[in-house]
Amino acid sequence: MDLVTVLLSIIVILFFVKVFKSQKQQNYKNFPPGPTPLPIIGNIHIMDIRKPHKTFMQLAEKYGTIFSIQLGMSKSIILCGYETIKDALVNHAELFVERPHIPLFTDIMKGQGIVFATGENWKVMRRFTLSNLRGYGMGKKTIEDRIIEETECLIQKLRSYKEKPFDNATSINAAVTNITVSLLLSKRFDYEDPTLLRLMGLVNDIVQLLSSPWVILYNCYPFLAKCLPGAHNKIFQNVKEYHDFIRWTFTKQREELDVNDQRNLIDAFLTKQQEDKAEFLKYFHNENLTALVADLFGAGMETTSTTLRWAILLMMKYPEIQQKVQNEIERVIGSAQPQMEHRKQMPYTDAVIHEIIRFGDIALVTFPHSTTQDITFRGYFIPKGVAIIMLLHSALRDKDYFEKPDEFYPEHFLNSDGNFKKNEAFIPFSIGKRSCVGETLAKMEIFIFFTSLLQNFTFQLPPGAKLDLTPAIGITNSPKSYEMCAVPR
Repeated sequence: MDLVTVLLSIIVILFFVKVFKSQKQQNYKNFPPGPTPLPIIGNIHIMDIRKPHKTFMQLAEKYGTIFSIQLGMSKSIILCGYETIKDALVNHAELFVERPHIPLFTDIMKGQGIVFATGENWKVMRRFTLSNLRGYGMGKKTIEDRIIEETECLIQKLRSYKEKPFDNATSINAAVTNITVSLLLSKRFDYEDPTLLRLMGLVNDIVQLLSSPWVILYNCYPFLAKCLPGAHNKIFQNVKEYHDFIRWTFTKQREELDVNDQRNLIDAFLTKQQEDKAEFLKYFHNENLTALVADLFGAGMETTSTTLRWAILLMMKYPEIQQKVQNEIERVIGSAQPQMEHRKQMPYTDAVIHEIIRFGDIALVTFPHSTTQDITFRGYFIPKGVAIIMLLHSALRDKDYFEKPDEFYPEHFLNSDGNFKKNEAFIPFSIGKRSCVGETLAKMEIFIFFTSLLQNFTFQLPPGAKLDLTPAIGITNSPKSYEMCAVPR
């Protein structure tokens, strides 16, 4: 035998050894129903790998709002519909608060930070993050002023195109990223700054690569995937460069740190390191700081900028809605600077923004949850450690709560008198103890950016262009690249 044959034989032998060892995960009594898995591959053959939420919605029609699916040898549970998701994440919040072992994310983040952290480490990091984001302006006038300043920079950037067609992705992404940068680093980047462009490029690449079939392969058969080339290797390369940038940043800030004049979240973390040696060794170490900042950067960049890109695309699709929003802006704000205090006086604009977020459907599923112990939930047995995916898409498309779930329909958030009405199934940021820590900030950014842009511009498609609402491939539900014309008003 040649060397290649020997190596392949070893890989195949190890593969099947792992398969047989994994057979310990047998069917449980009263485990949620699901499609019959095939040996070794499970249900991968029926999955829409690029858009798994579509498969989940189809399976929910057959099996109900709680069902199981098997990828490789690992079983997962899917929860669908607002009532079921709420029952788990709110009514049984303490039980559904953990994260399962997901090989790719475990190998990348190693349980650090906030998104993938578990146990006491997660509690400490979430408490620290919420406290300091509020302390450094989230939900306060200070960060509102910062958003307003950044809005002016974005408006000037859009004016520079002089009504000619352009792709708005980089400019909007840069503007939103600068808000996160201000909370973490107390600075902003010019939109053409190479560091900012590289940082955004890394995050965008990671988001797209995470939808690759190689990610599913890695999570199903990590022992095999590690031996093969594929998108997972590029993810590890990008994450390393991303983390190296973050480490360089807080190392530089450590040199300038004044514990009596803490400027941002990183300063607060570095100060914590000096306050309590035992706590520093356990929680406030550099690995946690790197992962935490990476989580906040990534979340702050991707979701809000994607929502704003959906907003402009939808306003071009529905010019009559764009005009009604502009009419309300003129009536309530006039030529003054839009601020959060105006929102209560602008029910139609508020409804349109909520519908943009609902229809845009950025986070189709939550990151997997798991239970803290074996439990029985709604008549089904759920063992500790099994991955549980909340299909947020199913809540935002829940026919019991939204009259026209598959259409863009701002009236979902308006009553018969034209006043804004809340809809409890509107949970794009998830709910419960693992809900997005940046929800308040994101809502503020979206309102101020959106109203300021529509106050200054009418957005139109370039002559002859066709509008496409089909989402791009990626772990988030983002619009495909498009060009627009920003016509000053």
